[in-house]
Order: sequence, then C-alpha cells, then structure tokens
Amino acid sequence: MTQSSQANPDSKESSTPRDRNAAEPRSGNPRTLDLSESMRAAAVLFLSMTVITGIVYPLVVTVVAQVASPQASTGSLIHDGDRIVGSDLIGQPFDDARYFWGRPSATTPAYNGLGGSGSNLATTNPALRAAVQERTERLRAADKGNTLPIPVDLVSASASGLDPHLSPSAANYQAARVARERGIPLQRVRELIKTHTQPPMFGFLGQPRVHILRLNRSLDAVK
Repeated sequence: MTQSSQANPDSKESSTPRDRNAAEPRSGNPRTLDLSESMRAAAVLFLSMTVITGIVYPLVVTVVAQVASPQASTGSLIHDGDRIVGSDLIGQPFDDARYFWGRPSATTPAYNGLGGSGSNLATTNPALRAAVQERTERLRAADKGNTLPIPVDLVSASASGLDPHLSPSAANYQAARVARERGIPLQRVRELIKTHTQPPMFGFLGQPRVHILRLNRSLDAVK
C-alpha cells in the first residue's frame, strides 16, 4: 500500500499537463492572421501614399508656385497681346540680317525644348572645328566690313543648346549690321542693347547677358 500510494501522486502529476493541454480548444492559425493584417496595413499605406504624393502634394506645390511666382510657374512665357511668342528660358533661331542672331544650338531642331543638349564634341574633334568655321564664315559674309574679333558665344553652342542669351560683346558685334539693315542710327541700336543687358544674378553670379528675343522684339517696335 505504501508503494502504490507513493506512485500514484507521481502518476497524476505527470499526466496533468498533458490532460490540460488536450482540454484546451484550438484557435485559428496565427500565421494566417498575421499575413492578413500585414496585407491590410500595406494596402492602407499604399493608398495613403498614392493620395498624398500623387494628388495632395502636386496640388499644394502648384498652388504655392502660382501664388509666389505666377510668371515663372507657367514657363516664363513672353506674350504679344493674347499671343505667346516665346519664353524667357528658351532661345529662338534668327537668320534674317535685320535681327540679332542668338547663340548656336546643338539640338535638332534648334532650341528643341524636348531634347536640350550640347554637342558633346571635344575641342580637338574635327566636326566641332568645321561647325565653328562654318559659323564664322556665315557671320563674316553677313557683315563683310566688320573686322572685329568674333565673340566665342556666337560660334559655340551652350551646354543645354537652349540658351536665349548672348554676352553684351556678342550683341554689340552685330549692332552695325542690324543698324545698317534697318536704316536706324547705330547709337540707337547700342542703347537698346544696353537696355536689355541683364546684370549677374545677385550682382556676382554669372556674367552680364542680353536676351535676344526681347532685344529683337524691341527692334521691331522702333519707328
């Protein structure tokens, strides 16, 4: 009796945990629940970021830009009444001797805003030398009496191919030709160049420059 009574407690204690676990009801798969919650959180995050970055943010930036700088935010367009004639940011080709010619453009077609680029030609490249020579001959032929050195920006394209400006020296190089072709005093043309010469940004960034489209439009206004 003593041995059996001592064995029974051990038997009951060892079987109690197994019986208790067997009696507990089984719940759903925890991994399935975690995956569902993760998918729901990912979907909410995706939709939230789509609305914030795809709708809210662009609208806020557009409204702020329109209020802070309405001219620049719409492309810095130049108007002639109700007609758009150009932009302060992109040059235009001129080949009539009555107008100032802008900086050469390496894009195709010239001043193509959809594909701005430089020529990417090295200074030793024969193609670059040929292009510079051709531009030089064209300038000389249009103003045969002009023996001044040709400014470099009249025979070389900018890095973007869209530059609407020339240096004051490049504009003044063409002043005599423009005055002669239009039959107006040379001094008047030089005054227009001076009027349209913009100083360096903040007084020290960059060089003085002349916006060629605006200068040519002012020429057309001279009576």
